[in-house]
Amino acid sequence: MRIVTSLVLFCLALCAATLPAAERPEKPNFIIIFIDDMGYGDVGFNGAQGFTTPNIDRMAKEGMNFTDFYVNCAVCSGSRAGLLTGCHYQRVSMVPVMFPGNKFGLHPEEDTIADVLKRQGYATACIGKWHQGHLPQFLPRAQGFDSYFGVPYSNDMTIDPAAPLAKDVKLNDGWTAERIKNEKPVHHVVPLYRNEEVIEYPIDQSQLTRLYTEESIKFIKANKDQPFFLYLPHNMCHVPLHASADFKGKTKRGLFGDVIEELDWSVGQILKTLKAEGIDEKTLVIFTSDNGAASGSSLPLRGKKGQMYEGGVREPCVMRWPGQIPAGKQCHEVAATIDLLPTLAFLSGASLPQRKIDGRNIWPLMAGAKDATSPHEYYVLLHANGSVRSGQWKYYPWAEGTDRNNKNKKSKNKDTAADDDATARPKVQLYDLSSDLAEKHNIAAAHPDVVARMQAAFAALKQDIAQNKRPLAKAE
Repeated sequence: MRIVTSLVLFCLALCAATLPAAERPEKPNFIIIFIDDMGYGDVGFNGAQGFTTPNIDRMAKEGMNFTDFYVNCAVCSGSRAGLLTGCHYQRVSMVPVMFPGNKFGLHPEEDTIADVLKRQGYATACIGKWHQGHLPQFLPRAQGFDSYFGVPYSNDMTIDPAAPLAKDVKLNDGWTAERIKNEKPVHHVVPLYRNEEVIEYPIDQSQLTRLYTEESIKFIKANKDQPFFLYLPHNMCHVPLHASADFKGKTKRGLFGDVIEELDWSVGQILKTLKAEGIDEKTLVIFTSDNGAASGSSLPLRGKKGQMYEGGVREPCVMRWPGQIPAGKQCHEVAATIDLLPTLAFLSGASLPQRKIDGRNIWPLMAGAKDATSPHEYYVLLHANGSVRSGQWKYYPWAEGTDRNNKNKKSKNKDTAADDDATARPKVQLYDLSSDLAEKHNIAAAHPDVVARMQAAFAALKQDIAQNKRPLAKAE
């Protein structure tokens, strides 16, 4: 009965949200800015210390801050697959993290946001970190993007010795085509691609944020008279950290703060361009991150990158669209990156993919529709040892103090017998986020009914994906 009621309320909210106060453009522009490894506490409006983010904060004042916004994976590749396809990354068989030696990638038959929008006549570009397969047949132009410019994976990785080099490739630091082909690749030394070819190696990483910003501005200006989709996944603030000379040494937080302030500058340049080109009110800009903090802060949340606690998968998120999204508002309903594909499809008038997806249209939440609620009664994550969010509750189907395989971690304190006594720990974890945002008090024993519901939801998705998983594509 609860599911039926939620569905009815959601449908009513959807109808109410289809006619905002200002007339909605028939085919609005979309920009997704996806930061790498930015934690919940790494933006000013969430209490960042030692640096400032005035442009991101302005987005929050002029748009909506989604306080309970989730990714699909606590690390790189899985998170990106979830955003692009609207699916749990396990459904499309993506691995949590890809490497330059991998000979597989996201299957070209999967529909990405770019595929969906391209069928509606959108110009599409991916500028930045791809991380869905670096071989030519798996790069963005095989997934609905008209063009690609960026580093195809994390900036701590290497070059694939077999990477195709452009005829006019710029080789730096004494590198030659022969050296690339025959020498052992060097970590933290990565290539810059345009479409399917390396155009510079190694790229000066201190220039990446600036280069991505300039390329994005060129794309916006070139396509201002038609609907466009820009996917801007930055490499920063993944380690190794790099900032340009204009920002390096400028903050009290050291290089990390410098990197964040340059990313904030980039956001400001994008917003400034939209206004200068007269398309600000035609453009929805979404800002978020791929997983929890690595070098930064997830406070006030527990956990960090790679973990299933809130700090690993709950991200800062702002959505701004003048005249369409209410300014200065907060949304406390559960929403996620997997919801972006169906939402942008709805706003552009596009049909959803024929293959099953897991995301839901969250436009009622974005539009501030009265009584709009999350379309996710249960938001289930299967990454690592899993978690479930439902309303005020956060559930983990594993005991605190166990590793990703649910094996007991050995205590470092040999004098504390209780630390080594697995039977002394509850077998699962349940937290009431309404009163315990930092997840300090496991109350699973006091709420067996909630535990049972959450475990059932977790098991149901796990079974569904096991029975309906779709393959990655493999290089022949």
